[in-house]
Amino acid sequence: MHHKYDLVLAANRDEFYSRPARPLSFWKENADILAGQDLCGKGTWLGVNRSGRFAAVTNYREPQVKKANAPSRGMLVREFLSCKVSPQEYIDSIKPVSHRYNGFNLLLGDQSGIFYFSNRAYGSMKLMPGIYGLSNHLLDTAWPKVKRGKEALRKLITEAHPISIPSLFAILSDRFCPPDHELPDTGVGVEWERTLSPPFVSSPNYGTRSSSVLLIDSSGKVLFIERTYVPGTKWIEVSDIRKFRFQI
Repeated sequence: MHHKYDLVLAANRDEFYSRPARPLSFWKENADILAGQDLCGKGTWLGVNRSGRFAAVTNYREPQVKKANAPSRGMLVREFLSCKVSPQEYIDSIKPVSHRYNGFNLLLGDQSGIFYFSNRAYGSMKLMPGIYGLSNHLLDTAWPKVKRGKEALRKLITEAHPISIPSLFAILSDRFCPPDHELPDTGVGVEWERTLSPPFVSSPNYGTRSSSVLLIDSSGKVLFIERTYVPGTKWIEVSDIRKFRFQI
């Protein structure tokens, strides 16, 4: 969708502030992986490796069926970044055990393309060139923040040459809360639906912990930037900015 970039990804990580995590870096245990790391489950929410494989996971919000002892969904991202099979082969390998996990959405990509899989939907899908939005339901579910993010990204890709990095982060920092009649009903109650409805989430105990921009251009150059935030303050502040460039 852009003359220069094969992939433009802008993503927020929402999590409980008390869950420890390591910011974006090349991993000591696998120097090919560039990602943040969840220090509880040992996986990650978004990452890329030096061969150009990338993966991301989001939770599927369904509090009424949450399994207390399910394996960490972040390990799905870690395992894909560590292996060499194609995205479709990886999806085929995890399908038989995907029911063991709590609900998830998985994006996997390499030079063959980008693929989507959810254990709350049937089958997998190769994504054609386009603009996509993913929150805590299925891909392109028309939640207000998904629609706002997609439209803002579409406008930016169409009008900005080159793409403005600050403008991508501005999309992620959007705190617009839609009216109640536009909110989804995912079983968490209207107060939590309001809290979770902006692209950037803020509450006393849970919210947006980091914002990430991942760009891969047509020559294989990767730019990965992560902003992490100080949690629990009335006005969330950027605590760290990390930027990495490398050639696939």
